[in-house]
Amino acid sequence: MNFNELFKQITPEQISESVFALVGRIFPVVTAGRDGNYNSMVASGGGMGVLFKKPVAWCVFPKKRYTLELIKKEQVYTLSYFPDEYREQFMFLGTKSGRESNKMQEVELGAIKTPLRNMSFEEARLIIECKLMLISTPDADGFYSKEAKEYVSEIYKDPGEIREYVFGEMTNVWEKISN
Repeated sequence: MNFNELFKQITPEQISESVFALVGRIFPVVTAGRDGNYNSMVASGGGMGVLFKKPVAWCVFPKKRYTLELIKKEQVYTLSYFPDEYREQFMFLGTKSGRESNKMQEVELGAIKTPLRNMSFEEARLIIECKLMLISTPDADGFYSKEAKEYVSEIYKDPGEIREYVFGEMTNVWEKISN
């Protein structure tokens, strides 16, 4: 089946699930790159809202991630959300680096291109296409709660673990068509 037979376009306002469920419990798979050279990872932090009068999604990435490198290069990416039955397959994407392995060929999920030729997966139930807006690396002194300061101070001890906050404008939202 082609993309338009599997997915219908909706607006960001029509996303029916709680942002807290989508980010805190379900976890998006972030995919960047083009057919033949793309990579995915599981995001465990982020959110959705409005920035610069645009609907946005944001994620937190360790600075050394290959997916982040591809986001910077292409300046577009997708966030894909899966039914629970695919949890083992999509969580696999968080176990290896795509820079040092062929994990995209190893994963048991079917790659699919959106109409804008961004990569995602046939099994996803929700796909959000994003255009890169902003990447920010917060200074450790910019965190004020005790918990946040302790967490960031620990992470910033290892320069390879420094986090970048990636904000993307939601350009398209696609929902799986029910059969």
